[in-house]
Amino acid sequence: MSKAAVTGGAGFVGSHIVDELIKNDFEVVVIDNLPIENINNLNHLRRNSKMSYIQASVNDLTLMQKQFSSVDYVFHFAAIPYTRDNFDNPISYYEANSKGTLCVLQAAKDNGVKKVILASSSAVYGNEPTLPKKESMIPEPSSPYAITKVTAEMYCSIFQRVYNLQTLCLRYFNIYGPRQNPNSQLASVIPKFIQKVNEGKSPVIFGDGTHTRDFVFVGDVARASLLAAISSATGIYNIGTGKEISLNEIAQTIIRLMGRNDIRPVYEGGINNEIKYSVADISKAQDFGYEPHYSLEQGLKKTIETWNN
Repeated sequence: MSKAAVTGGAGFVGSHIVDELIKNDFEVVVIDNLPIENINNLNHLRRNSKMSYIQASVNDLTLMQKQFSSVDYVFHFAAIPYTRDNFDNPISYYEANSKGTLCVLQAAKDNGVKKVILASSSAVYGNEPTLPKKESMIPEPSSPYAITKVTAEMYCSIFQRVYNLQTLCLRYFNIYGPRQNPNSQLASVIPKFIQKVNEGKSPVIFGDGTHTRDFVFVGDVARASLLAAISSATGIYNIGTGKEISLNEIAQTIIRLMGRNDIRPVYEGGINNEIKYSVADISKAQDFGYEPHYSLEQGLKKTIETWNN
């Protein structure tokens, strides 16, 4: 039985990674800075003997050294996700995302870990207008958050080249699915739209709704992450669907699937520095067998089905 550590494993995406690993007979240690009694995403695994839980910060190098001593793979998902707050508090983002990644890599190197899988972000591409986004593009980060992800990727590259630690950086596009908290400012538009429609209210679209994103279902993200880990692949890979969807289309599809055709979106002013269009070129990820299994409609149906459960 292989063993994996998942930093940030109590979060929305991290918890789905834990599910995927346990489903594939991994022993998993979850490392998260939240106390386990406050965790809802892992409630279904509390009594599963394949999972253990450590409350800790990834910046605690001594503890990381201890926890990685018998680990084959590290899935590094601990980070502060993008919010507008990153412009006001860039140092906190550096501490959590850049320095935290450095500690994880150091501990993984010292313990002979087979591979580190970094959760990176499509934010590294910034507002560079060329579509689709390809891994060969030079990053143009437009926020402190995006800079921390570029920095983390560069640390991974250095540790592979200098210390022979296998690293793989997955640039996730817009992830959605069950367990995503609509009340968090970190949540994407999808859970926010679903909650509004579920309450019989109009979803709010900032701007004119023509902004596009590559929305990828969290189940596909979890599967891609495991495929990437156990493959020989290293370097940088996009994980998305390769399909560009506007916010207007997202809202209309959710309204239709929830049977609330009496509801119409409302529009408010746009957000400064927001990326206008984004879609991934996912052809490189075919190197390790990744193809998205969920269409947008299938993913939305599955998300809506679990909404009130």
